[in-house]
Amino acid sequence: MAADDLSRLKIDKSAMNVQQGRRKKPMLIIGGAALLVLAAVLFWMGVFSPAQSVQVATVSQTYPSQSFTLLNASGYVVAQRKAAVASKITAQLLEINVEEGSRVKKGDIIARLEGADAAAAREQARANLSVSRYSLAQARAELEDAKSSFGREKELLAQEYTTKASFDAAEARYKKAVAGVSGAESAVKAAEAALEGTRVSVEYTLIRAPFDAVVLTKNADIGDIITPLGAAANAKAAVVTIADMNSLQVEADVSESNLEQVKAGQPCEIQLDALPDKRFRGEVHMVIPTADRSKATVMVKVRFLDSDPRVLPEMSAKVAFLSKPVGPSEEKSLTTINPAAVVSRDNKSVAFVIKDNTVEEQEIATGGKLGDLLVVTGGVKAGDRVVLNPSKGLTAGSRVKQAEK
Repeated sequence: MAADDLSRLKIDKSAMNVQQGRRKKPMLIIGGAALLVLAAVLFWMGVFSPAQSVQVATVSQTYPSQSFTLLNASGYVVAQRKAAVASKITAQLLEINVEEGSRVKKGDIIARLEGADAAAAREQARANLSVSRYSLAQARAELEDAKSSFGREKELLAQEYTTKASFDAAEARYKKAVAGVSGAESAVKAAEAALEGTRVSVEYTLIRAPFDAVVLTKNADIGDIITPLGAAANAKAAVVTIADMNSLQVEADVSESNLEQVKAGQPCEIQLDALPDKRFRGEVHMVIPTADRSKATVMVKVRFLDSDPRVLPEMSAKVAFLSKPVGPSEEKSLTTINPAAVVSRDNKSVAFVIKDNTVEEQEIATGGKLGDLLVVTGGVKAGDRVVLNPSKGLTAGSRVKQAEK
């Protein structure tokens, strides 16, 4: 009896295994179906398809002038009128009225130096001039009196009412008065010249702009000692450096072998590295009549036909020497594509744009040709990577890889 009771306490494992098997069958069916769906999706996406090897080109922005460019050269923007403005005297800088970027007109006061001694000398010279003018007035009055006395003595001598000695004394006084006036007039001129000299000395304390320009650098501050030579310790020579922005030109180096393609007055197109999306009209100003032996180049100066405040000295520039001037319709850039990237599908012009190693079929609109390139007016943009000579089996979503060159 005890053994029967103990057997009843045992767990029937066979029954439990049957129940667990019944529960696992639906889960296996659902998991298998999910795997089949995932595999179908991945197959549709082309994951299991091998990537096609294709040639790739890039849609670009092209300027019409590139089709009639004879030669390209690089250089820098240089101001043809540039000055380091300094003083002709040695003095302390008391005032500076400009900073970098300030625009000045010819004659504007840029800075002022200490000049109390020059101002005092000017006042002294002005006083000396006044004394000289008073002396001249006195000499002229003396001359008038001597002239009258001499005239009376002359008449009296003719009538024998005076002596020859009195006449001679009157004549001598008259001549002395004439000489006195001449001397006083010379003294006035000397005093005027001295006053002008002191005015020049005072003017030297004012540093003025020699021409219309823009301040490039400020080289001194208030309290600095300014000297013409700048040789003294802690002394400054130039107060500011200025440049005439209307005199900016590009100085480009042209190879000697290509020099025959360049001539004065030739139309050019200028591109600045700082403004890559802008093209400036220009023309050859002059070809410098000497060569650089070390580089085998000749410097060519190209002037801007249109001014732009964004153009600054020392900017890097590229110059395209053209066979003809750029027309109004040729100034704007165009979106261009290699004609081999365009194919016809369902009577539409399409290109295959590469994105994330797959391609998208993109309908495009064309607008003529520019040299060997096709002008695109819609559908793709500059910078897009497209497939060259796409095969008939290439479709949207196909995986691609760039062929090795």
